[in-house]
Amino acid sequence: MPVYQAPVADTLFILNDVLGLERYSNLPGFSDATPDIVEAVLGEAGRVAAEVFHPLNQSGDHEGCTRHADGTVTTPEGFDAAYATFREGGWGGISADPEYGGQGLPHTLSAAINEFMSSANMAFAMYPGLTAGAIAAISQHGTEAQKRQYLPNMIDGLWTGTMNLTEPHCGTDLGLLRTRATPQPDGSYRISGQKIFISAGEHDLSENIIHLVLARIDGAPEGVKGISLFIVPKFVLGADGRPDQRNGVSCGSIEEKMGIHANATCVMNYDDATGFLIGEADKGLRAMFTMMNEARLGVGIQGLAISEIAYQNAVVYAKDRIQGRSLSGIKAADKRADPIIVHPDIRRILMTIRSVNEAGRALILWTALKGDLSHVAEDAAERQAADDWMGLMTPVIKGVLTDKGFDNAVMAQQVYGGHGYVREWGMEQFVRDARIAQIYEGANGIQALDLVGRKLALNGGRAVQAFFAEVAAFCEEHRSDEAMAPYTKAIHKGSKDLQQATMWLMQNAMMKPDNAGAASTDYMHLFGLVALSYMWGRMAKVAQDQLAAGTGDKAFLEAKLVTARFFMERVLPETAAHLARISAGADTMMALEAEAF
Repeated sequence: MPVYQAPVADTLFILNDVLGLERYSNLPGFSDATPDIVEAVLGEAGRVAAEVFHPLNQSGDHEGCTRHADGTVTTPEGFDAAYATFREGGWGGISADPEYGGQGLPHTLSAAINEFMSSANMAFAMYPGLTAGAIAAISQHGTEAQKRQYLPNMIDGLWTGTMNLTEPHCGTDLGLLRTRATPQPDGSYRISGQKIFISAGEHDLSENIIHLVLARIDGAPEGVKGISLFIVPKFVLGADGRPDQRNGVSCGSIEEKMGIHANATCVMNYDDATGFLIGEADKGLRAMFTMMNEARLGVGIQGLAISEIAYQNAVVYAKDRIQGRSLSGIKAADKRADPIIVHPDIRRILMTIRSVNEAGRALILWTALKGDLSHVAEDAAERQAADDWMGLMTPVIKGVLTDKGFDNAVMAQQVYGGHGYVREWGMEQFVRDARIAQIYEGANGIQALDLVGRKLALNGGRAVQAFFAEVAAFCEEHRSDEAMAPYTKAIHKGSKDLQQATMWLMQNAMMKPDNAGAASTDYMHLFGLVALSYMWGRMAKVAQDQLAAGTGDKAFLEAKLVTARFFMERVLPETAAHLARISAGADTMMALEAEAF
């Protein structure tokens, strides 16, 4: 059976030592996030993830969800008890508004907890995970009455939430949606249509499910300019605010999926369901993007989470499995063969995964911190800069970390050889579960186009120029530090490749848009490598300073530096290949007529 231990120590190193969370103790939410509170919360979250959620991961995958004749759905055995534990611990309200029952801690802390839970049991974590996005949308765009009606029970976990975008005939192109909303005399709407791929669309874990549904009001303009967002509860609330009448929404079927079997991914039918407009009419995409951006960061965390648990299990296997002898001489003389962890190619796999995971964790937490600062920083310029970072990094984190997460799960599976292909070892589940993260909440090709087509030029390129300046300033600050040279020189080289790629796009994409499309995925990954290298530079500097001062865990810090050097030597050089492909343009990619394929 697979194992899992939450990386609490690594997370605390990033939060306390690299990000310096205590520096923000004067800001709302951060004053309560003292080092001892953060350590206690993460320690308990890690324990619950490992001891309560993880033991249900394999069994839940094998059992899956069951749809009954009346359209209701039951989750796998043990999920209801695990969800009760989730609720009792208040995990859904860690960062929610205290006015509605939340604990008001920074969202940065929730991002760390999300990783632990997604590693332990990705399918389970999606039930409360989608609720967090719905809470964010209602908090930002709902009326005061809607907030009072829905937020307390959603934050408590008594009710859960979903997001309903996709329809059978349209995925990313939401302008094609057909779900209709007909106004009623009492101010409500009748919602009719079908949505597909709705995660946690129907289940037995909560008392009510609050669906957020995109639909077009009768007579609204076609295309994306005529889309509105509606709250459509599974049970319409009575005068007392409690679930009352069953609404006209039901699960038509559960999708037969490659992975995340324990999450009910539903076809949802809306038959004159009662819905309530949230935000402005015909401005639904703006409200939905509150959920989408939160979901995209959450999916990036899923990529890291699966990569982390796959890595942990590959390490255990590599230390235990004996096969062949070390190329440099016998290492286990008391055994008939050496553990496979002595072989360089196994080390290549493990070090590659580890180096991406640790930098990816830092990038996610850094970005989550920027998200907090974009709301609560005292200085307007700091709020703006933090918001710029969030907008720029969202497609990078979603696209790069989910691509890497799947690749890393496959590499970890390879460590097991034939056993990795066999269900009982659990590695094939990680591969199957990781695959969806590259697809949903905007397929990664869309993330790349968003980065190249929108984010680079936004506000005159303010965000990307700020990123270049920040990385350059870090390298310059430590230019005379010989101990930092292995890191800063590599970061500088990668950053130059990224700047050259950016300049190439500026010069070639406008006159030939296919150049931007052809370059987009390579550019996203090039950007991601530089961002990850910058995280490694910051972590390496902290590790060196602590070693010099004789503080911290010596073995932990030395391992950080080795892993950082590995990333600079063996992973970051991929920037040159990405640059070469970007600079090749779109000619050969677009040359063949469709009939030639």
